[in-house]
This record gives sequence, structure tokens and C-alpha cells, in this order.
Amino acid sequence: MNKDNILFTKEMKKTHTIYMPDMLHYHNDLLIAAFSFGGYKLAIVPEYKEIPTQLLGLVNSGYCTCAMDIIGNLMGFVMDKNTDCSSIAILEPQAGGACRAGNYYNLIIQCLKKSGFNIPVLSLNFMGEEQHPGFRINIRMLLAAVSAVCYGDILMSLYQQIRPYEKNPGDTKKVHEKWIKRLSDDISKGKNIFFREKIYQALIDDFKSIPRFSHEEKPLKKVGVAGEIYIKYSPIGNRHLEEFLAKNEMEYRYEGFLNYCIYVVYTQMKSDEMNLASRFALGVYKWLISYMIRIQMKIGKNLEKNGFIADGCFEKMKEKAGQILNEYCNIGDGWLVLAEAMELLEKGYDKILIVHPFGCLVSHVAERGVLKKLRKMYPKANINTIEYDYDQSQTLRESRIMLTTS
Repeated sequence: MNKDNILFTKEMKKTHTIYMPDMLHYHNDLLIAAFSFGGYKLAIVPEYKEIPTQLLGLVNSGYCTCAMDIIGNLMGFVMDKNTDCSSIAILEPQAGGACRAGNYYNLIIQCLKKSGFNIPVLSLNFMGEEQHPGFRINIRMLLAAVSAVCYGDILMSLYQQIRPYEKNPGDTKKVHEKWIKRLSDDISKGKNIFFREKIYQALIDDFKSIPRFSHEEKPLKKVGVAGEIYIKYSPIGNRHLEEFLAKNEMEYRYEGFLNYCIYVVYTQMKSDEMNLASRFALGVYKWLISYMIRIQMKIGKNLEKNGFIADGCFEKMKEKAGQILNEYCNIGDGWLVLAEAMELLEKGYDKILIVHPFGCLVSHVAERGVLKKLRKMYPKANINTIEYDYDQSQTLRESRIMLTTS
């Protein structure tokens, strides 16, 4: 426990709202519902167009874009005159490993302290570190969170496959919002947090009913987006990449977040395995991985039988990536980025944007380092990395995106 941190007490569970960075735009509302089921009030840190200038004196220039975005928006929020800092806490998800994101937790604590704020900072991690007496992830909350991720993934997949072809602009958004509300209500009450084929089929049927053009009637460029987890999913991190691709009449696709969750658990299991963890601990890892893969396969079958593209199966993706990278290349997003790029290419998305923060050594190794072999395997595809920096020229970045998708 960081001695400079403020403890999140059991009493605070009733009085405080926990704010988390906007990292999973499609999943936020569902995760808020999962936390509500566990008895916590969760909210998302809003986006600020400009980060506080004093942040540059608090965060070392060696940190990556993700740190500047996450902590910049966080400091903008706590410094906002409309924010009641006496009743909030901060939650920072941490996957562990050698990525600099592992230091964000302590960095946030120091930034708050040096700026004169006494706000508890919580860490969401699989290792049980940085514990607070008032914050615990129990099994029912974990299962609700897995359910939120699964629902978020299928809603994201359907939204991205249907919206570019809708005949009546806004239809897909209305159906998406309807199901977000319905599923959030269910999860917050502990309903339908296990796989229920009827719910998933009703969801798919509702999206299928949206009038849309065929791919022949409206041929669009197919763009696959892979890369570092925050830059890929967060509209703050990727500077609203989806809006840019939609405005330029492209069909784009992200692989789901569930594979990243499985990847993190699998990576931790392999690490513990090498450190001679107990058979019980390894058994828990295997059970959780197996549980998530089973749900993933059931959802995939439902999507495919209804004519939609499903996310790749974790085991098969690991096998594909193994042609170029070993599974122990797992620092940060590691081999998963390569696996997602290959999966998207094989699904017909022949223009691939591999997005990552500027100055990220992990991304340079696992993303730029595989480009040559990836291009050799898929010679007809256009594959490029897109770097994001907090003070980067928008025109330069968008020009590179347009070159890749041309």
C-alpha cells in the first residue's frame, strides 16, 4: 500500500463515487452496472479538450501518451470547480507486466498529493495488490463484469457491422442504446449474468431487423483496427478514430475485449506456472479461462448462424500468432495485437491500422517488429502502424490513416 494514498474505507462504499478512465467506450455502462451489483457507484472520467498545464511539471516526459491522456483528463476533472472531491475515489485498472502503465497507480497518487487533493486511489488488478478495506471484487461481481464484457463485445460487433449500411441514419444507435439500457438494468440486479441464448438471440434479431443496404449496393472499404488496448478502444486515446472512419465512409471493425481479458489471465497463469504456483492457484486460472472461452464460443456460434462475423477464438488466435511470435512475448499487449491483425485480415478487412502510443517500446517490438513478416504473409493487404502522441499534429496522423485505407 502506497503510504501517500488515502484509504478507501467501508463507509466510503456508501458515500463515494468511484471514477474510472474512459478506456472501454462500448462497455462503460455495462461495467457500471456490474459494479452497482457489487454495491459500488462507478462513473467515467469525462473528456477534457485541454489538459491542465501544470500536468507537464508533474509527469515525467518519459511517460507515454496514455499516461498524459488518462492522468490529464483525471486532473482536469478533479480541478473542475463543479467536482465535489470530498465524495469521489479514483480507480486505475492495471494488467501488470513491464508496461509503464504499471506505474500509473503511484503516479496518480503523487499527482493528486502534489496538487493538494486527498482522494483515495484504487487499483483494479488480478494480483490482489494495493488492497483497501472498502474495496473488494467478489465472485458475483467478477461474473457480472465478465457478463458486461461479453454483452459489450456483441453489441460493439453488431453496431460496427450494421451502422455503415443502415438505410435510415440513427437506427443502429437507437437499437444499441435500447439494449445497453436493458442489459445494464439486468446486470445491476444480477439478472442474466450467465449465458442465456434467448437473450443473445433476441438482441441479434433486433439488430437484424434494421433496414440496411447490402454490401453490393453500398461497397465500402473494410478497415480493421488492432493495437494497444487503451489507444484502440478509448475515443480519447485514439482521438475519436471511429468518427473519422465513419465520416470517410468506411466499414471498420475491432476485435472484442473478452480476448484481452483471457489474454491477461492466461499471461498471469503462465508467469505463476514458471514461479511454481500451487496446483490450486493454477486450477483457478484454468477454470476462469475455460469459463470465458466457453461463453465466447457460444456467442460466436450465435453470431455466425445469423450471418454476422464473430470475434476470433482465443486458442486459435494464439496458434495463428505463434507462426511469428512466441506466446511468451506477452509484455503489454504482446502477441495478442498480432493475433488480432491476422484475424481481421482473414475476415476480409484488408486495410489494417495497428494503433499505439508514441514512445511505447512494447508496441514497437510487438507491432512494428512484426510488420515485415505480416506483410509477407498477406501481400495484398495494406498494413500500417499509427502512432498517437498527446501534442501530435492531427493532419499528420489523419493523412497516414488515409494513406493506409486508400
